[in-house]
Amino acid sequence: MIRKIIRIDEEKCNGCGLCASACHEGAIDIVDGKAKLVRENFCDGFGDCLPGCPTGAISFEEREAPAYDEAAVKASQLKKAAEKTMHEMHHEGGCPGSRMMKLHREDSAPEQETVQTGARSVSRLGQWPCQIKLLPTQAPFFDGAKLLIAADCTAYAYANIHEDFMKGKITIIGCPKLDAVDYTEKLTAIIRDNDIRSMTIVRMEVPCCGGLQRAAENALKASGKFIPWQVVTISRDGKILD
Repeated sequence: MIRKIIRIDEEKCNGCGLCASACHEGAIDIVDGKAKLVRENFCDGFGDCLPGCPTGAISFEEREAPAYDEAAVKASQLKKAAEKTMHEMHHEGGCPGSRMMKLHREDSAPEQETVQTGARSVSRLGQWPCQIKLLPTQAPFFDGAKLLIAADCTAYAYANIHEDFMKGKITIIGCPKLDAVDYTEKLTAIIRDNDIRSMTIVRMEVPCCGGLQRAAENALKASGKFIPWQVVTISRDGKILD
């Protein structure tokens, strides 16, 4: 098709890379010290890269070019965001408290023995970090995951939360009152951009926990996905109310 697309004059280009940074779609790379339009179907023709060029090497032209592929651009952006998150989480200089890892648990421990003899319980936390503010929106441990979205206080009010709720799930914890944030946007990205199989919300009976439940429910709606979900409410004395 004939459409408007950018043109890069390599003789004027000094390889500064400003255009590649300005192109949010990722259509431009620096190759052998020069800017090149390497993905014509990623160029939307709007010219965000033009003001960033100090040598005037970029202009528009009308020519035969593949159509702008918005779906491919979004997929590429998501991949780059995930790679950036992985790099930041694993970087040696990063905060150890937010460094991402999947925890491998042995399910062979005799649970009946734990009940009968009072043996030490086994942690069922499946990944690190678990605090919603520290979690990335994309991670390998989200692939095929069953999500547990739990209010902070539930772990202290309900004694058997590891076996009854956390086992076999990826645990996300938070308190909307203490964090003073709306978790909807981040939870939406986690559900939308990963293969999530189910969602369990565990909250306290207190009103402030309603913010966590609303955020999770709104995130599920905004994600456009239909997955099994449930809400469990814990009383202040550690009983399941529903």
